Amino acid sequence: MIEFSSQIISPISSIGIIHSCYPEKFGIPRQPGLVKSSSGRLELFPPWNREEMIKGLDVFSHIWIQFLFHEAVAEGWRPTVRPPWLGGQKRVGIFASRSPHRPNHLGLSVVRLTGIRKEKKGLFLEIAEIDLLDKTPVVDIKPYIPYSDSVPGASDGFIPPPESVRREVVFAEAAAQSCSEYEQRTGRRLRSLIAETLGQDPRPASQRHQTREYGMTLWDVNVRWQALGERFLVLLIGEE
Repeated sequence: MIEFSSQIISPISSIGIIHSCYPEKFGIPRQPGLVKSSSGRLELFPPWNREEMIKGLDVFSHIWIQFLFHEAVAEGWRPTVRPPWLGGQKRVGIFASRSPHRPNHLGLSVVRLTGIRKEKKGLFLEIAEIDLLDKTPVVDIKPYIPYSDSVPGASDGFIPPPESVRREVVFAEAAAQSCSEYEQRTGRRLRSLIAETLGQDPRPASQRHQTREYGMTLWDVNVRWQALGERFLVLLIGEE
């Protein structure tokens, strides 16, 4: 529960939790919608897991999710940050960024709603095109309304278009075979998830000129890959 020290306006509680294909921070897209193959589920907690509370939500293609940057809370907030879009060298004010190190550590993400499932263990919203860490606490849900939420001609500021940083991703034979076997067994689109995630270049800005091997986890799979100039080579895939 979050309480405001000067004035208690209204306590904020987690209404649910995210189950995501991104179990660790490294590799998460810097914005939603960039990795079309990313997916997860939003599990609603009691008493907010009543079907009446999401009645009518299924007619919307996208939803806003307001959440807590839970892994950044212990690190506190910062008045200025170094955004990766500026090469990690220049500082801007925290309110001119989407950094998790905010005074109240609240985040906002628009995701595609692909389904609603009522199961014995609870009520779930199936979501895609996400940029959310696994186990992220959710504090609110709202429908996305295109005519008001998308502003034609709005400025991107210092944030470049995604195609300007996109990298070519190729797979070693063994990695491609492991992807195929995993997809047949689980039904998850692992190869496209890897390609789209790496294509956004998840490396810290300070490492973008280095040629070295990296590792990251997607779902329950450890992915080893190497940066080779402007392209990335997926070397090995192993289940954890």
